[in-house]
Amino acid sequence: MYKKENTKGIWLSLGTLKKGFPDQVLKLNKPLPKGNYVLAKLPDGRREIFILTESSYKIPFDVEGVPFVVRKATFKEIKEYETKLEIEEKGKEFCLQFAKDLGIEMNLVRVDCFFNRSKIIFYYTAEGRIDFRQLVKELARALRMRIEMRQIGVRNETALVGGIGYCGKEFCCARFLRQFIPLSIRMAKEQGLILDPNKISGPCGRLLCCLAYEEDLYKEFLQDLPKMGNKIRINGESYKILKYNLFQKVAYLENKDGQIIQIPVSQIKTLIEEETEETIEEEKLKELDEG
Repeated sequence: MYKKENTKGIWLSLGTLKKGFPDQVLKLNKPLPKGNYVLAKLPDGRREIFILTESSYKIPFDVEGVPFVVRKATFKEIKEYETKLEIEEKGKEFCLQFAKDLGIEMNLVRVDCFFNRSKIIFYYTAEGRIDFRQLVKELARALRMRIEMRQIGVRNETALVGGIGYCGKEFCCARFLRQFIPLSIRMAKEQGLILDPNKISGPCGRLLCCLAYEEDLYKEFLQDLPKMGNKIRINGESYKILKYNLFQKVAYLENKDGQIIQIPVSQIKTLIEEETEETIEEEKLKELDEG
């Protein structure tokens, strides 16, 4: 997406296809204020109208794979855009009614009509595959355009609908993520998080995407340290490693009496080295004794 070049920089902004919908990064050749209707060329060659939701800002490198703002939309184009929104609302009503009449169980998530009205896409979720042939015929007859039924997963549904996360900001998947990151419960364990599904899952019911953001840092931090749950000895007493804190560079340990202490990670590394040296010495003495 990002391509560093020796350019004078480019302008970026955020825009939405419809008020209340997730934002999309847009590239501009000059700054434009928030609230403008703009005509943008998409990576696939299509053109769509966006509403700028943020004022433009400049960055020192180019960006690829995002819509490019050709110019401000004309009065006629804005009227056509408003007609497009009306078609989407009609499409939603038709789809829900026809699906009900045909006994099709589905959850309609979003309807997108192309600006040139060449096609309208219905995004939906459903359990298993559904025969939509009759529904498509009914929709094509009512709307007089090409119909596409696109089944999506729960993560895609959340990205399309949008919302506010636990952090108080817009969902990452709706705001800027262009592809989903593979996630595992191991990431939460390494970061010392409480393994409560309500705490580490997003509204989609899957693990939070942000678990992956610091994964590389934690891997580097933990690579020379004993695993959580392992035991080490301090002054002859055994302690279990409960968790690590990457940012404070400390470890939390618990002894057999349930007492919890906090020590610097550097001290654990020293203890490991000392234990290793003691083990080597013991093995040497054992070899001499056996000899």
